[in-house]
Amino acid sequence: MLNISNQRVDEELFNHYPLKTLRTLPHTDAGRRLGRWMAFILLVGLAVMFLPWQQNINGEGKLTALTPKDRPQTVQNAIAGRIERWNVQEGQYVKAGDTLLVISEIKDEYFDPNLPQRLDEQLGAKQGTSDATVAKIQALDNQITALRAGLKVKLEAARNKVKQSEFKVQADRADLTAIRKNYQIALDRLDRFEKGYKNGLFSLTDLESRRLKVQEDYAKVVSQENKLNVSQQELVNARLDLTTIEADYQEKLAKAESDRSSAVSYLAEAGGEISKLRNKISSVDVRRGLYIVRAPQNGYVVRSLKAGIGETIKEGESIATLQPDNPALAVELYVRAMDVPLIQRGRTVRLQFDGWPAIQFSGWPAVAVGTFGGEVVVIDAVSSVGGKYRLLVSPKVQKGDQPWPSQLRVGSGVYGWVMLDDVPVWYELWRQLNGFPPSLQEEPTEEKGAKK
Repeated sequence: MLNISNQRVDEELFNHYPLKTLRTLPHTDAGRRLGRWMAFILLVGLAVMFLPWQQNINGEGKLTALTPKDRPQTVQNAIAGRIERWNVQEGQYVKAGDTLLVISEIKDEYFDPNLPQRLDEQLGAKQGTSDATVAKIQALDNQITALRAGLKVKLEAARNKVKQSEFKVQADRADLTAIRKNYQIALDRLDRFEKGYKNGLFSLTDLESRRLKVQEDYAKVVSQENKLNVSQQELVNARLDLTTIEADYQEKLAKAESDRSSAVSYLAEAGGEISKLRNKISSVDVRRGLYIVRAPQNGYVVRSLKAGIGETIKEGESIATLQPDNPALAVELYVRAMDVPLIQRGRTVRLQFDGWPAIQFSGWPAVAVGTFGGEVVVIDAVSSVGGKYRLLVSPKVQKGDQPWPSQLRVGSGVYGWVMLDDVPVWYELWRQLNGFPPSLQEEPTEEKGAKK
């Protein structure tokens, strides 16, 4: 059994003894062939371990539009109303401005069919009131001008009267001084006549004449004093008249200016009401144009969210879903947060669409069949639901690729691989077994990612 002796007993055992179990065992040549095959497979496996493998980051997503205007949108009515007529059906192609739905009014303040005419009449009445107020303001302005002119004349006349009274008082005061002087002289003369009469120099007749003269001069003094008092009183009255005239005219001016301010305030209020009426007229015209809900752009009516005739809808409520025509397709691809730092805009992406059979070798994209090319154009700055980050991938036809199929529809599923750098197969297996993220040879930059 150890093959130490040169004498072989194998053939004798097989030929002379009925050892059926021994005959069923494999011969030594089969073991050698198995060993050679295993060695060959091992060598091939070792060789494969050193082949280049392109690292990648996989993710799932769906088809969408690159720009928001191309994505499915809900058509909404701007005002509340009741459905009167549908002009489209689901799946129908419509152009921008085509009528989708006709509604009627449900608010009682807009029920009047002659509402625009009524509002025009109100506007005309308010404009007439405004014109009358403007005329009143002009009349008050003229009145204020006249009052100011009259005040100027009256004040000038009153001032002149005050000056005349002052001059008269001065004249009367001077006359009083002169008369008093004459009276004093008459008293001195009487005193001399009294002494001369006692000495026999003057007669009694002369003395009595002098006494009479003194009485006359005294009477003149009293008369002149009274006259001076009257003149002074007239001066006081003239000054009071000056103050009274100014006060009266100031009162009239204040009243006129107050009336003018009230008229100006009413004019401003009327102007505000006129603006409100014009705004309401414009709003009514615009509102009547909103009874027809139109398509915002070319596309297909995917689904109606409201049905029936006579159903009431609220303002801003969605009534239908519209898919814009010829959208610029892109892929929403969601990747793990740990892989986002390795992705830059411009990275190549291989895509597998639902409904298109494909054989994908993620590490060897050159031998893949049924996949399509793309490049990363947007990387979200914040994570989406579930902690993953969204990538937007736009079409990019590479050498040997076919353009994206024209039958693609927004919302269909996609599986994608963001291609990174080349590494040996053994390194990729080691990374996968340890759960490490992909690695890059250099620090990623936007320029490098775009170039790759």
